[in-house]
Amino acid sequence: MVPERIERDILIDAPVDIVWAVVTEPEHIGSWFSESAELDLRPGGKALLHWDDYGTVQGRVERVEPPHFFSFRWVVDPGTDLTEDNSTLVEFSLSAEGDTTRLTVAESGFRGLARPQDEQQRHVDSHRRGWELELGELDEYVGQARTRADR
Repeated sequence: MVPERIERDILIDAPVDIVWAVVTEPEHIGSWFSESAELDLRPGGKALLHWDDYGTVQGRVERVEPPHFFSFRWVVDPGTDLTEDNSTLVEFSLSAEGDTTRLTVAESGFRGLARPQDEQQRHVDSHRRGWELELGELDEYVGQARTRADR
């Protein structure tokens, strides 16, 4: 059975406000996640994520609760318009743990994709690998930014 949801968390050596900025501000998103990003950070706001080798993915902001929760819905195939049956929901939850931040990313809606189960599973597998890589890049990006700020 195809999982409905995937989840990953990471402990980042930075306070919540820094991690919030990195996951919600286009100039930062374009440094750790995609090549460029446009984001209207309000419920119903437009999100566009562009990768040079992959294309542009449309999305819509769902919830914004600074600085602890942010979610958006995005299409699983670049170049398509957003609908409920071709998109998944991505949720970022941030919580302070001392001077660090626990960032949890959950993505759900894979079973609701209007495609055969083998394609749904392919998206689960691809996104699971993707979040592992991207959260590693986010952690590295925050570390580099803090090193530059300390100089």
